[in-house]
Amino acid sequence: MSEMIEVARSSVQTWECDQMGHMNVQFYIEKAGQGLAALSLALGLGPRYARNEGARLFVRDHHIRFLREQRPGAPFFIRAGVLEVRDFGLRVYEEMVSTVSGEPAASFIAEVELLDEETREVKPLPAKAKEAAKKLVVELPVHGSPRGLEIYEPRPAPKLKEADGMGMVRTWTGEVETAQCDGQGFLLIRHFMGIVSDGIPNLLVQTSGADRSETPSVGGAALEYRFIYRRHPRAGDILTLRSGLKQVGPKTYTWCHWLFDVESGEAVATAEAVAIALDLTTRKAIPIPDEMRANLESLVIKDLGV
Repeated sequence: MSEMIEVARSSVQTWECDQMGHMNVQFYIEKAGQGLAALSLALGLGPRYARNEGARLFVRDHHIRFLREQRPGAPFFIRAGVLEVRDFGLRVYEEMVSTVSGEPAASFIAEVELLDEETREVKPLPAKAKEAAKKLVVELPVHGSPRGLEIYEPRPAPKLKEADGMGMVRTWTGEVETAQCDGQGFLLIRHFMGIVSDGIPNLLVQTSGADRSETPSVGGAALEYRFIYRRHPRAGDILTLRSGLKQVGPKTYTWCHWLFDVESGEAVATAEAVAIALDLTTRKAIPIPDEMRANLESLVIKDLGV
């Protein structure tokens, strides 16, 4: 086994933080994307290759664990390695590490594929890239392994009508803006998570009556996410998010989020997340009150999945 290599280094900016006072989930995804770009360079699939061949690595399936809060000003670095080498892709591991303590703050397991930048068709990995990847194979750390989420084969892509028929809640609708897209006009991976994050206040008020703008001492935090990226929305597309409750535990609850193209009704991404209520003073998880639990349990939808 090899040692992980450093692929990014930066710090948390104030504008990357949300009303909970910590870095928003979408920026973890953005930092991991920057790390993947540097790892691609180590594999011989860097910017020059992308420009010449019109192809680069994209994430198809993401598992993310948020291990420690990242507050404004916190310095960090990202290190990465390869978990598995395949003909048409790689299984990659990244982790965000506190520069101060050396402790991991987040982990990312990504199923990545080499895609044509314009058509988004899958291409085989070059032999030299596979050989380079084999030299970067690492063992998955225990703290990077799934904990609250079961990793299973993704369900067939749902349709918008199916989500509405199941009673999932409408939590976000909007247009994909040019500023949210890459050089080819496709939605950047950060904004898939950003849409879900922006929809959470609508989800909470419609399912539990909780209004975070009126409860400044209580917030929430995601512990774990899994995202399946199914399609590549483009600038001008209209997207809509449907969300539903999958499971309720003593302190945690598991939500599913399905993102659709409104015009076609096709799913562009499916996700599920384990979350907690957070005391913003003590920065600790709050047990779910019995009354809230009873309400949440009545909202659980069968057959939800990523």
